[in-house]
Amino acid sequence: MPLVHIELIAGRSEEQLKDLVKDVTNAVTKNTGAPAEHVHVVLNEMQTNRYAVGGVLKSDEK
Repeated sequence: MPLVHIELIAGRSEEQLKDLVKDVTNAVTKNTGAPAEHVHVVLNEMQTNRYAVGGVLKSDEK
């Protein structure tokens, strides 16, 4: 059972997220031979005030 975790900043549409998990599932299936129904994808969305790069919160970026 392939298990894929994806961390991303919140803000994408439901359609974008659906397309993402579909594409990831297809890539895992293609490259591992695992059936799609066995591929699990977990999306963890973070708010911009809970993620920082270089010591600066994304919410503080201009």
